[in-house]
Amino acid sequence: MKIAVSSSEYVQYGCGWSAPSGWRNFDASPTLRFERLPLVGSLYTRNASRFPENVKYGDIVKGLPVPDKSCSGIYCSHVLEHLSLEDFRTAIRNTYRLIKPGGIFRLVLPDLEYHVNKYLRDSKDDSALTFLRETSLGRERRPRGVKSFFLDWMGNSQHLWMWDFKSLNTELERIGFVSIRRAYFGDSADLTFQQVENKGRWDNCLGLECYTPDNG
Repeated sequence: MKIAVSSSEYVQYGCGWSAPSGWRNFDASPTLRFERLPLVGSLYTRNASRFPENVKYGDIVKGLPVPDKSCSGIYCSHVLEHLSLEDFRTAIRNTYRLIKPGGIFRLVLPDLEYHVNKYLRDSKDDSALTFLRETSLGRERRPRGVKSFFLDWMGNSQHLWMWDFKSLNTELERIGFVSIRRAYFGDSADLTFQQVENKGRWDNCLGLECYTPDNG
């Protein structure tokens, strides 16, 4: 049975433009940081829309301005694959630290196993190109010139580390998460997560849900 829970202590990081009012929304995008600069920030118009005002700059690797053990739930969508392995492990430790006992962590990211299986089934001559493009593991061109480097840095779209269920489960267990399971769009018992989840970002992707141990 699904339960409705107050969303006053819920955090999502790497939120992009998805920023429901009941959540504390953070993003580490250099674009957001630039947009928040006095005067010059208002001149940045690369994206079709600007970050919502209730999105705050925050980097889960460096640590969010959130008290330890204060969150009933934390959510991130297509964030962790943009981190190096070292930074990923720091991010997961920081996430664990912020969640109260018995709290929930839900995440979704590209599924390495899905893409590998798709590549192995693909008999086309350009299957390797398709794999590298779809996983964002390859680079078709290098940025050249100051403007290109700046735009590449602001975009931050490259994938640095990919995950399957087994490897991600191991990392979460090592930190201390329990009751780890493969999750699917909208299947959390906590209805608060429905406010942040987008079905299109779960299709053919890897979702997980886990808990911090309930000390009670």
